Amino acid sequence: MALIGMFHFREDPRSVIKAYAYAAAAKMEGVPFFYFTPQNVIKEKKRICGKIYENGEWIEKEFPFPDVIYNASAPPDDDAEEMYDFLYEHIPFTSHSIGNKLRVYHRIQKGETFAHYLIPTIEAKDFNSLSHAISQYGKILLKPKYGHQGKGIVTIEKQSIRWYRLFEGDRSFSFRKKKLMKWFAELTENDDYIVQPFISCRLKSGNVYDLRLHVQKNGDGEWVITSIYPRIGPIGSIISNIGSGGYTGYLDDILKKEFPDCWREVNERLERFALDFAHHFESLYKDVLFDELGIDIGLDHQQKMWLFEVNWRPGEPVLFNCELDVARNTILYAKYLAGR
Repeated sequence: MALIGMFHFREDPRSVIKAYAYAAAAKMEGVPFFYFTPQNVIKEKKRICGKIYENGEWIEKEFPFPDVIYNASAPPDDDAEEMYDFLYEHIPFTSHSIGNKLRVYHRIQKGETFAHYLIPTIEAKDFNSLSHAISQYGKILLKPKYGHQGKGIVTIEKQSIRWYRLFEGDRSFSFRKKKLMKWFAELTENDDYIVQPFISCRLKSGNVYDLRLHVQKNGDGEWVITSIYPRIGPIGSIISNIGSGGYTGYLDDILKKEFPDCWREVNERLERFALDFAHHFESLYKDVLFDELGIDIGLDHQQKMWLFEVNWRPGEPVLFNCELDVARNTILYAKYLAGR
């Protein structure tokens, strides 16, 4: 019987909301499951003092090294990263990093099959590259290369020869070129950024939106769709991410309202894209198997599909009560990995 360990960096599993969902899913599937942190690992004995959920509480027990590890979060410090790397070398992990936004972009571009869905992307190495992009596209997005949840995204639009308009969240600023250069230098002092042309994907109401396609591997190691849902930004916002003030709704409701004559065809197109892209994207990585992906796409006013971003550890919205679906797929896939 496969033994699965959930590797996290919070000592108390009660502070990790999804730990209970995974413990429950494992119990229902008859798979032994425990929770542990870097401090719980006894390297010399290849044992772990983890916690198992029994009779309504987390109980500490000693376990052998698990057959598979569900690596639920990133290492917060050097000591944790050292333990993370040690376990990674000895035990299969369910989740694997896909790299930063620019590396993902170049992989998809090189893979060709889905390259026509990409938004042109360059690295903002200096102000000249930013200025050239603004001149070329008129309106651009500036994103942190390692960003997540839509944080740090800025829109810049050229208003005249001397003036530029910046939009960040629900705020806007007007800068002359000299002030823009100073602002950009300060912004990029500690972080790397990428530049893209601004692609407008809006609902009839005027709200910006995108669609999250959440796919996972199941117990047979095959890609399945966990959920597809819209993420809608407040009026005036340039960001639709839920973590940055956006909200969500039901896919059918949005499609029927936005595409009343062809909403079923659009839905089928999204489902087909989700699975086809997941298969192709995984093929771009040598000797790496992914467990889940969050694929963010947009549809412009001509129904052209744009690929905004790919995420390797996507969250799920509370609205759909799909935490157990996500947990069950992860547990069954971990069991499948152990069998391999």
